[in-house]
Amino acid sequence: MFPKKGPSVPAATEPRSTPTRGRRRAKPQRRRNRLGMGVALVGSLAVLGAAAVALGTSEGTPGGGKPSLQARAVPSEAADQGTESPAPASPSGTPQPSGTPQTTPPQTAPTGTFTVAAANGPAVGTGNIRRYRVEVEGGIGIDPQAAATEVQAVLADKRGWTADRRNGFQLVSDGTYDFTVKIASPATTDRICATKGLDTKGEVNCDVDDQVMVNSKRWLTGSPEFSGPIEEYRALIINHEVGHRIQHNHEGCPGPGKLAPAMMQQIYGLKGCKPNAWPYTAEGKYISGPPAP
Repeated sequence: MFPKKGPSVPAATEPRSTPTRGRRRAKPQRRRNRLGMGVALVGSLAVLGAAAVALGTSEGTPGGGKPSLQARAVPSEAADQGTESPAPASPSGTPQPSGTPQTTPPQTAPTGTFTVAAANGPAVGTGNIRRYRVEVEGGIGIDPQAAATEVQAVLADKRGWTADRRNGFQLVSDGTYDFTVKIASPATTDRICATKGLDTKGEVNCDVDDQVMVNSKRWLTGSPEFSGPIEEYRALIINHEVGHRIQHNHEGCPGPGKLAPAMMQQIYGLKGCKPNAWPYTAEGKYISGPPAP
């Protein structure tokens, strides 16, 4: 989610098909010789073998190989601190724009513990340089080093917050730091966000204390409202939450056909705007909108 403060059906099985028994042929009036009986016996065995094959099961059905994995349904989205308030409809009920990277998150076994990315980078931007580190929860299938590289690239991009010439950032792995970007499972994100009374409902992100909490579902699958590469949506997550850290509040759509501000809660609908991940244009112009709750 984005604000700063303030929905399994088992794998379908195909019914077993029992081979239809053919009508028994009338016994010949003439006596069979031993050779005829042998042929009949071989024919019967062939029929039984075919029946056994017909009754076999395929992969994904009971008794036949590994069942296909089913992703658990997750509740509808809620607010991030800054605080996104619950949306009237869950993401699953929202039409998916063409090109939106909506996939089923892989089944994972979150550990509840975090690994600090052993990555450091130069300071970028000017003014108040904020030191940050990147941490990833174990068991969620996300590499800490790769995640840190993405976060660093976002915060160093010329379309990011450094364009205001008042803020800068530096990736560190040890020593003092100002905030942490934590990527965690939906359950762990909910638990940490709840310490400040935020209900993220297994769906969205939050910003609490010195932690930017990134829900791994959003990091891996994007948003049904954001049509574009998953990397762009990840940039929106980081820019939105870090924007709260440097005292930016929510903004609305400035008008149909215009770019949505990075501080707009785009996961709840674009209101006629175009999806956008960056607070500034490549030319350094701030993408603003009217104040929003």
